[in-house]
Amino acid sequence: MSGLLALLDDVAGIAKVAAASVDDVIGQATKAGAKAAGAVIDDAAVTPKYVHGFAADRELPIIWRIAKGSFKNKLVFLLPIGLALSNFAPWAIPPLLMLGGAYLCFEGAEKVAHVLGWGHGHEDYAGKEAEVQDPAHLEEQKAQGAIKTDFILSAEIMTISLAAIPPSNFWMEAATLAAVAIMITVAVYGSVALIVKADDAGLAMADRGRFGLTRALGRGLVKIMPGFMKLLTIVGTAAMLWVGGSIIVHGLAEMGWHGPEEVIYGLGKSVGAMFEAASGFASWITKAAVDGVLGLALGFVLIPVGEKVITPIWRGVSSKLARS
Repeated sequence: MSGLLALLDDVAGIAKVAAASVDDVIGQATKAGAKAAGAVIDDAAVTPKYVHGFAADRELPIIWRIAKGSFKNKLVFLLPIGLALSNFAPWAIPPLLMLGGAYLCFEGAEKVAHVLGWGHGHEDYAGKEAEVQDPAHLEEQKAQGAIKTDFILSAEIMTISLAAIPPSNFWMEAATLAAVAIMITVAVYGSVALIVKADDAGLAMADRGRFGLTRALGRGLVKIMPGFMKLLTIVGTAAMLWVGGSIIVHGLAEMGWHGPEEVIYGLGKSVGAMFEAASGFASWITKAAVDGVLGLALGFVLIPVGEKVITPIWRGVSSKLARS
């Protein structure tokens, strides 16, 4: 009996350690995912456009297909690459982060430029209007395009998350990155599904609601969704510029140039001191605003490079791969 009790005690101890490890993984994954907020918000803001123009009964299947592609991007391709970098080439993480940050700055600045009427963006090109396909082929093309875009954003999310994970053993890093991948993908594409179907739900409530309040809520939902989508796009763009700029500034500090980061930190601290009741928030919003302005400036510089050099090369390679 004493042996059985000792065994049960050992099992209970192992269970406590396992539970603590799970808590650590979830906690680290949540913190790491929060660091990737800009890319996550942009992912949620970008994806709904890929189902625009399709029949309502095809929206959720397309989103599910993109979500499966996102899981594959993160867990099959990016997770092993991230672990390999962390364990064998940690010096490569800051430059890769800065490359991803520059991409976020480019995307954000291009959206701002489009609103201001400067250019038409890298997604428009000569002959695009003439590309008319049957619905099945168009759905395939849209889904593949969304999965490719997701790969870029997922790479940024996983790299930011990897950099945010405290030093630990291989399995803890693997479990944390896997948790980040699953949590973010479920959150992003679950939110996208809700956003895409919100107007349909509103129409159903307005047409078939049993009570006046239900019908009024349905009509209100239909009315607010266009404005909500615009707000989501604005928030996503601002988050991209802020996160992209902060990644560049922090990456420069990691590579030995601490000046910009120290100036921005000092400015934030000075502004925070002016608002005693909300010093932390004032300091944070100041630093975020400066990072965003720097990100916007860098993005404007990168727009000609992205639209005239990188995008045509990428489109040519993609079309050759598709034909082969």
